[in-house]
Amino acid sequence: MVKISLEVSGLEKVFNRRKVFSDISLTMRESDSLTITGRNGAGKSTLLKILSGLLSPSRGTIDFSVDQNPVSDGLRHRYIGFVAPYLQLYDEFSALENLDFFRKVRGLDVSRSSLLELLERFSLAERGAEPLRTFSSGMKQRVKYAFALLHRPPVLLLDEPSSNLDAEGIDAVYRIVDDQKQRGIVVIATSNAEELHRCDQVLDLDRIAPKSSIPV
Repeated sequence: MVKISLEVSGLEKVFNRRKVFSDISLTMRESDSLTITGRNGAGKSTLLKILSGLLSPSRGTIDFSVDQNPVSDGLRHRYIGFVAPYLQLYDEFSALENLDFFRKVRGLDVSRSSLLELLERFSLAERGAEPLRTFSSGMKQRVKYAFALLHRPPVLLLDEPSSNLDAEGIDAVYRIVDDQKQRGIVVIATSNAEELHRCDQVLDLDRIAPKSSIPV
């Protein structure tokens, strides 16, 4: 098992002088799992984006290491899989072409058969050659999961993991979460009460919400 360390200290994010959250600190190692919850606007998605490297914090630090080797912010994406409803794929490409494109962009040594196995895992193999514009929102969400798992990331970040999915898709996602808990780190951001206890720890952003905006 890869040794992973994710240490967050004094994290704060401010948008247009509005403090979204502050003083978030946590430490996670392999086999750790965390659910981030809170009301709409509490900063769940923002925190996930910061952990993934898509956003920078206004204050605080994130120290990420793999096998005791520090990973720079610019290389963090190599070890993280990220799934969110707002992430975009290419509608003019087929599901298989999307995965193959991102494989090449990331420089991953992943065979075509492995790509097909990923599509099969999400019950998409039979429609893998069809353009994504013909897919439902739930099917597109499944493709995003296949994309996130392309490089078998040691850290998996899921924003509203069951969004747009039917019962079969939700079951597949929960199996992925359980598998990830055995071999890496998984962090879920959700407002779904049924998902609050899918992970071993819960971070409720409502309980640490800032009381006021930053003075002008």
